[in-house]
This record gives sequence, structure tokens and C-alpha cells, in this order.
Amino acid sequence: MLTIDSFALDLETYLGDQQIQQVRKAYHFAEAAHEGQARRSGEAYITHPLAVAAILADMHMDHQCLIAALLHDVIEDTGIPKHIISTEFDEEVANLVDGVSKLKNMFHSRAEAQAENFQKMTLAMAKDIRVLMVKLADRLHNMRTLGSLNSEKQRRIARETLEIYAPIANRLGMNNTRIEFEELGFKALYPLRSSMIEKAVRTARGNRKEYVSNILDSIKANLARDGIAAEVIGREKHLYSIYDKMRSKRRSFTEIMDVYAFRIVVDTVDTCYRVLGSVHNLYKPVAGRFKDYIAIPKANGYQSLHTTLFGMHGLPIEIQIRTVEMEMVANNGIAGHWLYKANDESSSGSHKRAREWMKGLLEIQQSAGNSLEFIENVKTDLFPDEVYVFTPRGQIYELAQGSTPIDFAYAVHTDIGNTCVACRIDRRLAPLSSTLESGQTVEIITASGAHPNPAWLSFVITGKARAGIRHSLKNQQSDESMALGRRLLERTLKAHNTSIEAIDPVRLLVVLKERNMVYLDQLLEAIGLGNQMASVIASRLVTATTESDGPVRHTPLPIMGTEGLVVTYAKCCKPIPGDPIIGHISAGKGIVIHMDVCRNMSELRNKPEETMSVRWDSHMGQEFSVELRVELEHVKGIVAVLASTITKADANVDRISMMERDAHLSTVNLVLAVRDRVHLANVIKRLRIIKGVTKITRMRS
Repeated sequence: MLTIDSFALDLETYLGDQQIQQVRKAYHFAEAAHEGQARRSGEAYITHPLAVAAILADMHMDHQCLIAALLHDVIEDTGIPKHIISTEFDEEVANLVDGVSKLKNMFHSRAEAQAENFQKMTLAMAKDIRVLMVKLADRLHNMRTLGSLNSEKQRRIARETLEIYAPIANRLGMNNTRIEFEELGFKALYPLRSSMIEKAVRTARGNRKEYVSNILDSIKANLARDGIAAEVIGREKHLYSIYDKMRSKRRSFTEIMDVYAFRIVVDTVDTCYRVLGSVHNLYKPVAGRFKDYIAIPKANGYQSLHTTLFGMHGLPIEIQIRTVEMEMVANNGIAGHWLYKANDESSSGSHKRAREWMKGLLEIQQSAGNSLEFIENVKTDLFPDEVYVFTPRGQIYELAQGSTPIDFAYAVHTDIGNTCVACRIDRRLAPLSSTLESGQTVEIITASGAHPNPAWLSFVITGKARAGIRHSLKNQQSDESMALGRRLLERTLKAHNTSIEAIDPVRLLVVLKERNMVYLDQLLEAIGLGNQMASVIASRLVTATTESDGPVRHTPLPIMGTEGLVVTYAKCCKPIPGDPIIGHISAGKGIVIHMDVCRNMSELRNKPEETMSVRWDSHMGQEFSVELRVELEHVKGIVAVLASTITKADANVDRISMMERDAHLSTVNLVLAVRDRVHLANVIKRLRIIKGVTKITRMRS
């Protein structure tokens, strides 16, 4: 059993006497604070923080980090405040402990509580990465001692570990920690599957022992002939990775176990490439299966050469070739040679990448609306696979597999993402929804005043892009809602012979207080979104201010087409300028414009509080979508003639589909973009004179 004395003895290998004394002091402080507390296993509670500190000591973390590990539950579980820890030790230790501590507030759900905790930890670790190291060590010891909890808690903690903590360890290149998280999590979450795969692996290893030994000997002999000194190791496949490949790639157990994996560790980068040539001479390489992560490291700092060979009897052999230093980084990642000063320019690649990732998390946190949205975005950002693309100046950016030019734009800078309007991939214009591939050069075209399109959310991959788009759309909608709300309220007050400026400030404060608001802008935004009725607010504001003579008459609100997200056009009837229209006030969405004759408005006409009088503004500068059904005779090339005629009428075809009714007649459905009813009438007039067209109908509900 680990004791403070044996622990202190281990620390002598890399810490000074004074630092060890500080660690001892922290142990006795924590022991006194946790006096009388016990773990579920029945052991004294102090055994847990001591074990967490021991995990960090194996990584050679500094004495402040070890002190924080010993004290990490003191604020949360014993009621000792942060300032006491700061007085007893120092401010840096107190900040570390506070960063790891969970929030004490009440939440609506466990999911929200966990998300809040993770969000707070992210803010703390952005300042000092040791917060994350303590948290990972804390979770690792909890996973090792999971057996004392009931099965439901075991599954919940295991799922959270597999979904969040294992990917974070992977993102920081801490391969050993990730593997242990995955193995322990898999065993707790799926005990039966774990035991079955474990038995199958034991059997398979026994059957293939001789074959592995033959491959190992042949590789060693070939390297010796080429005068290359190297360590050759057979790589074991872990249970969770086998299960994950079986599930995600839909492969059988036999297919996965038929791949033989080896690692070759050498002294220099130059030797790595010599080894590659040597093994390619020994066995034939599989085309398209070579990856050079030395020249272009993974996002977590991982470096290695990967190649797949056709071995004896045609069985595939996977080879990883790396240096001793790369091996250390691959196993321990950021903990292999940790640094934590944010302004330290001497940091190695893995640490710079870790800091860049945490900086990205901070940006996502600032853009996210709430903690649940934040953690959802972080999860999407923990993909293990990356694509590597270039800016026109040759700078490399790592993105998640499946990323688009929009993801790339936000990776470069949030402002570039927000004002993106088009892109070039390898100097050719391409859709913004294109899936990027490694090696491509991406150029983003921006325009001042441009805004993100809500449709982007349906195809972006990275958490930073998703958070940036949502944040921008919220701000855009807020501004547009305030502008529309002001127009609606001014229009209603005008009917009462007054205006917003003429309202008594005291009266305005009373109305704001009634609705739990502080500022006029909040009220205007609520009106614009349809959450407050302009007529009701106006009536409250004019009480005891002015009295209108006779019935209140509202002038129709002019629709200008520039209102943005808060004024939308109904898809059921597709109104265009010139159509008689009516507005439906939809809570949270603003105003939805329908045609006056739309069937969907029939029930709402008797609800004046949900409808409003609107009209088209005389200057509409945008195009509107309209659907036509054209019935015609079978004539060769008729669809091309239709499209050409529409183009000549200065309209655009958004969509076209054709359906045969019988041997002689067909129906063509067209979705066009037109300016107004006059423009549409001109298009229809031109279509009618085409030979073979028998009937044209504008489609509406």
C-alpha cells in the first residue's frame, strides 16, 4: 500500500528536498481536511488524492502540480475556501485546485452539471495546463477503483470517460493514458463483450505466436544486413480498439487479428527513412497505405512513419517507424516533456499544439450559448483523424476528417469564417460544402458585411466553426430583432398619436419591470422575435400618457426584404412582391409572410393577436422562389428550350424535374427565382408561346 513516506522516497529521483517537504505538508493538510471521510471501498479518503499524485509523479510533474493533486478535493468536499489554500501554499496552487474543483451550484440535470464542470475546467486549463493533468489523473484513479460503485454509476462514469476523457488524452498525445481509459471504460460499460473478446484474443495470440516470431526475425535480420541498429517490437492490439474497429468498420474478429503490427524504434529521423526503404525491399508495400507523420505530424504532436506490407502468405503487416523521442511523445504526449508557461517560446511541437487546441476551446467556450452546447462542440472537435490542407502561402492547417472550406475559414480566424462568401480549392472555385482532402490548397474569399448562412450548420464538422456560426447568427438575429421590434412598436404607437421618444421614462421602467427586463433594447428584441406583442406593449406604454380618439388604426407594415432572419417567407405558398400578403407573428421566429389566400392562414384570421397587416415595400431588391407546373407534349429537347426561355426572361432556374404522364404528355416542375409578380408574368408569357406547352400553373397551398 502506498504511503507518504514511500511516495516521498520516489520523488527524490527528480525533486529537491524543499519541494518534497512542501508535498509532505500538502499531504498532512489534506489528511486533516478529509479526516473521517472514507471512499466507497471503505479506505480512508486520503488514499485517493495520494494515488492521483503518484500517477502525476510517474509523469515527473512538478511539486506544485503534485500539491494540487493532493488537495484537489479539499475545496469541494471539506468546505475549506480557496484563500486558505493560497495562504498555506501559494496562489498558483490555489488556482490549480480551484480549476479542478466541481461547481456547487444546483443544475437542471446531471448532463448540465457535468457540462458546467467541464466548461469551468476548460477555462482554468487554458491558463495552466496542469489543471487538465490533475483532472486526467483523478479520472484515471477513479476508473481503476470503479468496482466499489454500483453498476449504474460504473456505466455512467465509463461512458463519460470513453466519450470525453479518452479523446482528450488522445488529443494531448497521452497514448498510455488513453489506452488505459479505453480498456477500463470498455470493461465497465460492456463487461460481457470485453470478456468474450479477451478470450478470443488469448486464443488467437497462441495460434499466431510462431508466425509473429518469424516476421520479427526476418525484419531484424534484414535491418542488420543493411547496417541499421533498431529495436523491433511486436505491437499488441488492445481490446477496445479491436471492438471499435469491429463495430465502426464492420469487420469480423478474424479480419482484424489477421493484421500483424510491429514498431521499429531507431536513433535519428534519417534512420527512420532508411528503415522504410529496408522493409519495402523485404516485403512488397500496399499501395496507398503509406503515411508520413514525421514530415506532417498529427494535431497532438504524434510523429511516425506508417506503412503496410504484404507479408508471408499475403497477410498484411503494419509497420510504425519512429525515433526514441517520438516513441516517448507517442506514449506520454504532453506529459512526456511537459511545459506550462503560456509565453514559453521554447516549447516543443506537442506543447504548442496543445496550447493551440486549448486556445481553440476557449474561443468555442466564449461563442457557445450554454455549457451543453459547449460540450457538444468540444466532442465534435475530438476526432482522432485529420486532414492537412494549405493556405495559398503554404501554411499547414490540421482539420477533422470531413471538414469543409467553412471549417477551414474558422480555423484560420473567426472573422474570416463570419465574412466568408466563396472559396477556391487548388485555384478553382468550389462549393463551400466541399469535403476537403489532405494536400489541397484552400483560399477563402470574404466580403465585408457578409454574415454566416444558417444552412452552414448542416455540413460543418469542427466545433469552432459550429460555435462561431451559432454565435454570429444569434448576434445577427438579435440586431435584426431589435430593428424590427422598433419598427413594429413605432408603427403601433403612431396609431396612438405618440412615439417611443415621447413615452414617459417612468412609465417605460414600469413596463420593463413587469416583464423582468432592464433595457429598452431587450423589449424591442422580444417584440421583433414575436415573444411580446407590439399592440399590448403600446397599450401599456400609452396608459396615462395619451388618449387616442376613436378606434386605433394600424397602417400596414412595409416589408423591405432586408430584415434578415426575423422576417421569413412561408414555404407553403411562396409569396412574391405583388401578391396580397398577411403576416403571422411566430414566437421566437419573428414574422412569417404568407399569401393572403394561403390555406394555412384560414384558422389564424380570427386571432388578431397572431396576425398583422403587412405590405410590400416599393423597393424590393432581392429574388424570391416560386414554383410552376408546366404540362406539355413530348417534344425532343423541350426541357432545354424551357430553361433557355426562362434565362432569356432574366430569371434563374433553381430546380427542375420531369414526370411522364402517358406516352404523349409530361409534367415539368420548375422552381424559379423571380423579382416580383410582373417578372413572373413575363416568364409565364414567354413559356406559353413555346410549341407543345399546354398548361402552366403556379403552385401554392
